[in-house]
Amino acid sequence: MTPAARVAAAIEILDGIIAAARNRGAPADRLITEWFRTRRFAGSGDRRAVREMVYTAIRACGEIPASGRAAMVLLARRDPALAALFDGSRHAPEPIAPDEPAASAGVAPGWLAAALAASGLDAGEQAALLDRAPLDIRINALKAALADLPEPGEPCPAPQGRRYPAGTPVETWPAYETGAIEVQDAGSQLVCAVVGARAGETVIDLCAGGGGKSLALAAAMDNRGTIIASDADRARLAKLGPRAARAGATIIETRLLDTGREAAALAAWAGKADAVLVDAPCSGTGTWRRNPEARWRLTNAELTRLTALQARLLDVAAGLVRPGGRLVHVVCSLLDAEGADQVAGFLARSPGWRADPPVLPAGRAHGAGLLLTPGHDGTDGFFVARLERL
Repeated sequence: MTPAARVAAAIEILDGIIAAARNRGAPADRLITEWFRTRRFAGSGDRRAVREMVYTAIRACGEIPASGRAAMVLLARRDPALAALFDGSRHAPEPIAPDEPAASAGVAPGWLAAALAASGLDAGEQAALLDRAPLDIRINALKAALADLPEPGEPCPAPQGRRYPAGTPVETWPAYETGAIEVQDAGSQLVCAVVGARAGETVIDLCAGGGGKSLALAAAMDNRGTIIASDADRARLAKLGPRAARAGATIIETRLLDTGREAAALAAWAGKADAVLVDAPCSGTGTWRRNPEARWRLTNAELTRLTALQARLLDVAAGLVRPGGRLVHVVCSLLDAEGADQVAGFLARSPGWRADPPVLPAGRAHGAGLLLTPGHDGTDGFFVARLERL
């Protein structure tokens, strides 16, 4: 592909990503992969260059662009070399008219940037949400030690973690194939530590998804006790079995939940769990480094739906905790509506509970919990709070 053809390809792919963001379609990575799957003429260098342009354009646009061309015109206004590729030649985009509108630059749609500011994130912190994320791994204490890694990497905020440049092919390492390491952001590792899971306990991972946090909990418990990994998403939960086998985590049981009937499915553990982790579905504002187009998908209506779901799941979790036990609320969001305000609402309607502020080697106090952010801590963004049943 010529450089101009790469620009035209980026525009076409961006059109698909914009349409998917408006219509809750497939994520950007999947759309990019599919685009190249049907265009065998594109070599590896083409794929890298086009992907880079696409993600640079996504990160540059605050509001969802009118089109892929508008997004690329925004970049071209800043880069004369890129603008010169809009020359109308074969496979190239048409020239840019002097008065042609470009997409709006920014960190996020206006309403969302305002919500982040109201939640304590200044302009610098917001900009860091769109930095490129490194690759973090967790060393599985059930199988490995640092000396077992083929490349030592760099320290990261999580004690069992190591950090590598993005794109490091850790999935090809023997340590990965044998379950000695797992890919897991340092922030995700740290919020697992807030659970304080100990050997012999009964711990419920209420929204387990693919089970990354359940695996970390099993290692913290030295594979002794019981972990109930539950989720309403059958496909995601099905991934946990093979992952647990690879990691040597034998104490994890899975439970498929029906949305709205979670308490019934977990009735056997009512009032008996030592700890319940609620890694609730959320807006994902803390993960924009990895999924920058996600900020175009969030609406006020969706945020309202998510906060209602989070509140309901906290109430379900509360019924599972024994007296003296712990409830940990985690969201990979930096919006107070999903974090500090959500916990304050739970405490206001739930007598017999108190906040037990966690202490971690990263993060800062925020409301009744801790906030971890890319700008402050070099991790994905998380809010985490620990609550104790009296």
